[in-house]
Amino acid sequence: MDILRTYFARCGHVLEIGSGTGQHAVYFAEALSHLAWQCSDRAENLSGIRTWLDEAALPNTPPPIELDVSGAWPGGPYDAIFSANTLHIMHWTEVERFFAGLKSVMASGAKLAIYGPFNYEGRYSSPSNADFDAWLKARDMRQGIRDFEAVADLATGIGLELLEDRAMPANNRALIWQFVRP
Repeated sequence: MDILRTYFARCGHVLEIGSGTGQHAVYFAEALSHLAWQCSDRAENLSGIRTWLDEAALPNTPPPIELDVSGAWPGGPYDAIFSANTLHIMHWTEVERFFAGLKSVMASGAKLAIYGPFNYEGRYSSPSNADFDAWLKARDMRQGIRDFEAVADLATGIGLELLEDRAMPANNRALIWQFVRP
C-alpha cells in the first residue's frame, strides 16, 4: 500500500489490468480515495468484479471494462496503471502485447506498478518460487515466472523508466515504472 500511496500520490485515474475478483480495486480505491480506480479484465471475470464493486459502493470505482491484452484497448489516457499477479499467468506473447498496448493508454509521465514474482538473471529468488513456476507450467507450459530482465527490455522499449524494484512479502516484487517517452 505504501508504495502505491507514494507513486500514485499525484495521479487521478488508474487502469487496473487483470482485476480478477475486484478485491484489489476495492481495497486500494477505499484507501486511496483521490484515485478513480478503473477495473478491467477478460469478459468472463467482469460479473465477479461487479459484485465486489457493487457491494463496496465506492464513488471512485466505475463499472469494470473488458480488456484482453490481445484485443482492443480502452481509450485513455490514464496517469497510473496497476497490474498484480498477471504476467506469470499470461503467455509470453500476451506479456509482449501488454507492454505494446500500454503506449496507447498511458499519459506522459504516467506510473506503472506491477506486482508479482520475478526471476533475476534466470534464477529463482526462492525455492517457493521454483515450486510455483513448476505448478504454473504443469497447468500451461506457456505460463511461468518471468525474468525481470526480459520484462525490463519490453518496458524500456516503449519508453518506460524503472523508478523502483521493491521486495514484497511471499517472494514477490513491486516494480514501479514511469512513462518518459510519449
